[in-house]
Amino acid sequence: MKKYTIAIEETVVDQFEIEANDFIEAIDIAKEKYRKGELVVSPGEVQFRQIAVISPSCDCTEWSEF
Repeated sequence: MKKYTIAIEETVVDQFEIEANDFIEAIDIAKEKYRKGELVVSPGEVQFRQIAVISPSCDCTEWSEF
């Protein structure tokens, strides 16, 4: 038997309300709050996931949605 390294990637989504004068300011405020740990995407909702074989290198696969 061979050992394989499998990678799984998920896109997780959550929503937050931000008060701002326009959407650019809203994005800036949200980024800052995220960096400070005030906005946390946890557990959120998985919107997309994909899987691939990473190694051994000769057996690698393309990413595939599952």
